[in-house]
Amino acid sequence: MSEHTPLLAVRNIEVVYHDVVLVLRGISLDVPRGEITAVLGANGAGKTTLLRAVTGLLGIHRGKIPRGTIEFDGEPITDEGAAGIVRRGIAQVMEHRRIFASLSVEENLRAGAHTRRDRSDIQDGIEKAFEMFPILRERRRAIAGYLSGGEQQMLAIGRALMAAPRLLVLDEPSLGLAPRVVQQIREVIADINRAGMSVLLVEQNATMALSIADRGYVMENGKIVKEGTAEALREDRDIQEFYLGVGHAGRRSFRDVKSYRRKKGWGG
Repeated sequence: MSEHTPLLAVRNIEVVYHDVVLVLRGISLDVPRGEITAVLGANGAGKTTLLRAVTGLLGIHRGKIPRGTIEFDGEPITDEGAAGIVRRGIAQVMEHRRIFASLSVEENLRAGAHTRRDRSDIQDGIEKAFEMFPILRERRRAIAGYLSGGEQQMLAIGRALMAAPRLLVLDEPSLGLAPRVVQQIREVIADINRAGMSVLLVEQNATMALSIADRGYVMENGKIVKEGTAEALREDRDIQEFYLGVGHAGRRSFRDVKSYRRKKGWGG
């Protein structure tokens, strides 16, 4: 496989729920090897549906891909289930963390290693998680549901890494966290990427996402409306006004994006 072949390639996919509701309308994007790719967009843009398609979770939500393809490392995964996709090397940190609240920190980490069989590999993974997040070592026997929001997010990331993925998928990792904790999570994601892992980062916090991403896409109403390098998106006036809080329209609700686009048009 050529090093220039994207690790993840999504090509013109459509997603339908309950056989009638069209949510994604011809989405295409690449996640290059060793890079962070950000997907930005307001609530309802289709970001979570995109991640469900990539991670094989659409069926649980009665969703289907009637058109388009998804490839991971050059192999088709469009119709593969979630367990098979994890074994291929894709791990996801879901929105709202979704830890096992009644289990201890260490039990949560071990649960993330369900695709691994070598006990020494599992223990090594736990030690790496504790090195990355020292607070988790201190609370290894604590019940996860009693951790703070930031600690739960650290645990969710550590649990995903226990599967030894090649692609880490993050769904709104900064959601509901204090600015200081968001900065910590940002640094962790950057460190994970510097260690060689590819990252697909879905965020509403464009400032955080574009500060560490190599490339980004902007979604609205189930479509990609802008794409480019992170630097280009940071300099884009529309992105500045509606996602970075800069300029005439700064700090408006994300809902204003729709009416603004009808008036002015993305990409103008």
